[in-house]
Amino acid sequence: MKKLLPLLLLIVVSAPAFAAKRQFDIEVIIFKREVNPQSVNESWPNNLPPIDMKGVGSFYNAAYLAKKGVTMLPPSAYKLDKQVKALQNHAGFQVLMHVAWRQGDQGRWSAPVFKIQAGKDYSSQFDPDGTEKQKVVGQQVLNGVTEHSVPKPLYELDGKLQIYVEHYLYADTTLDLREPSTKTTIISDPQIGLNSELDQGQNSPEVQVGHLEQVKPPVKVETILKTYQMKQKRRMRSSNTYYLDNPLMGMIIQVRKVK
Repeated sequence: MKKLLPLLLLIVVSAPAFAAKRQFDIEVIIFKREVNPQSVNESWPNNLPPIDMKGVGSFYNAAYLAKKGVTMLPPSAYKLDKQVKALQNHAGFQVLMHVAWRQGDQGRWSAPVFKIQAGKDYSSQFDPDGTEKQKVVGQQVLNGVTEHSVPKPLYELDGKLQIYVEHYLYADTTLDLREPSTKTTIISDPQIGLNSELDQGQNSPEVQVGHLEQVKPPVKVETILKTYQMKQKRRMRSSNTYYLDNPLMGMIIQVRKVK
């Protein structure tokens, strides 16, 4: 029994170390549907809270990749090229991102959370709140130098994605898809004076209600950059291919266990 005790302790202590050595290759395709969002029979809120980007890192940040034990995979290691070609050959879809990387089996609190940014940059046309930029009449000149403000990128696709392990594999994603749209607002309600001829003649037999014209309030049509959000969490198994979508965009995920 005394000889078995050290052996059992060695197995117990080493078990987490063996488990932590598991590695997964993760491949992701993100695409949008070539449809008019206004034609989709779904209610989209006009105002969405910004996505919480705390702790989110970039695929291009070497320090973040090293900290999280992530290795970016070259295109030669991709396994979903056929799916990408099928989407590209279909007029109803547009591929926005295709990326793959290798990571360990970290849990939700330690697994990498990646920033997802792709597509058009609308920062020259719209402000971050989605309103259309106004034409600049003049530029500020300080000490003989003309100041040019460089806006932050405002990408068509923006969000985050995390793959982690908690007994099962999970994909947790929040993505914003931005598309130019129109917004109609009422400028002001039409006012009718109390002393108007209409008020004075309401009791007169010469005023016929059936001949009155309908009063329409004035409206303003604005061009805005509207945000459509996809927020999903999916439990997965390794080696299977999973499909996450909403009426405007979709994501294909495949997680492969590294032998």
